[in-house]
Amino acid sequence: MSIEYVDVLIIGAGLSGIGAACHLRRDCPNKTFAILEGRNAMGGTWDLFRYPGIRSDSDMYTLGYNFKPWTNPKAIADGASIRDYIRDTAAEHKVDRKIRYGHKVIRADWSSDQAQWTVEVLRTDSGETVQMRCNFLLGCTGYYNYAAGFTPHFEGREQFKGTVIHPQHWPEDLDYSGKRVVVIGSGATAVTLVPAMTDKAAHVTMLQRSPSYVASVPLEDKLSNKLRRYLPDKLVYRMARTRNVGFQMGFFKLARSKPDTIKRLLLSQVKRQVGPNVDMAHFTPSYNPWDERLCAVPNGDLFKVIRKGKASVVTDHIERFTENGILLKSGKTLEADIIITATGLDLQLLGGTQLAVDGKPFEMSQTMNYKGVMFRDLPNFAMVFGYTNASWTLKADITCEYLCRLLKLMERKGVRQCTPRAKPGSVHEVPFLDMKSGYVQRALSRLPRQGSRAPWKLYQNYALDLAMLRFGKIEDDVLEFSRPASARGRSSARVSSAAG
Repeated sequence: MSIEYVDVLIIGAGLSGIGAACHLRRDCPNKTFAILEGRNAMGGTWDLFRYPGIRSDSDMYTLGYNFKPWTNPKAIADGASIRDYIRDTAAEHKVDRKIRYGHKVIRADWSSDQAQWTVEVLRTDSGETVQMRCNFLLGCTGYYNYAAGFTPHFEGREQFKGTVIHPQHWPEDLDYSGKRVVVIGSGATAVTLVPAMTDKAAHVTMLQRSPSYVASVPLEDKLSNKLRRYLPDKLVYRMARTRNVGFQMGFFKLARSKPDTIKRLLLSQVKRQVGPNVDMAHFTPSYNPWDERLCAVPNGDLFKVIRKGKASVVTDHIERFTENGILLKSGKTLEADIIITATGLDLQLLGGTQLAVDGKPFEMSQTMNYKGVMFRDLPNFAMVFGYTNASWTLKADITCEYLCRLLKLMERKGVRQCTPRAKPGSVHEVPFLDMKSGYVQRALSRLPRQGSRAPWKLYQNYALDLAMLRFGKIEDDVLEFSRPASARGRSSARVSSAAG
């Protein structure tokens, strides 16, 4: 049985994977590629999550691709609109035909002698395991486990007579009309669910252990919508994207340098919108802004339903579940028909794929990130990992641009292998992510590390990354290029190929 070969194999057909394929199609038209998707639909996060109100928490002028203008009037978009945008992009660039659905990557083994990856793939429809080979492997799987979200142990959960749901697995037939709903959590999912469910629910309570920073953002970009009447879509998109990137970077920098000022600004905005009858203790975090990701609510929808009495916020700890709700540490009981555990994600890189180099297991937790793209001692491998303080796609786009530049450089040099190498003692390691969010802290031991200085430092700064990845030199004293002896004279080493 022949083993299919492609130049680049992309894992994941979500926002990042489709974007990567489009960049390859545009910038490296001579490279063959395929996209392996473990599920049966494209869209990644935006296809998986189907809970009420699912939407972006970043504006679509920065969450959209840099080559595909967002023209929907809503700047904060619902999940269905984002799915359509991804599908339209894939069809427009003819990369949808490159997707292999129901192909879950189990293991990938790099051969230095052959300068190629051998990838084991599970066909979910038949249970059959097949192999594919490629010269370059690109992980576009996001950063969390699609199979299950994080749900802590709740004492007495089995006694609760109502329905318990994690937002990652929302039942299509759930009817919450007239129901008392308790949403456990205070992150982006919780602040989305609460206002979205008040249309039918009798009452919705957000139960949090501690508050998060929540900011109201405009649902629509009125200026851009108006300019589109007179200017080309691409120009308006570029203008809005540049403006919003500048604002995001400036706001984040100010939050880091003057946290007390930004804290007062955020809390004063909340106080104006929730009204005088709401205790601000429910919206006053113990940490500084951007120590955890900021939650955005379009047009202050969360604050509006609280002010109208359709929803409420309770800050307390859970003692146990009861037959009819939740008993809190304070002794208060929250009665509920439905409990939603918006308690976070389970971080997982590469969808759980096991990596090996020359037959030896490669542990991601033992390596260090290079330029936010590649990893120490891991040949011909890159991973798209977006920003935690801005839109994911901003980083995804320039990561793919860098990868295309790298592939073209390797072709010009006549080499088939590139590997980041660190000189002993040249840099010391620090945690991969500098965030205090629970889902990050739970996973730090499983994540790779970053370095204390460039090019090993993982910047959360678009301007610095843009200078390094789009305009900076690729060749340095870190990236090692080679052409294994057994690969010389072979243009592709392909057993059978897929047209790119």
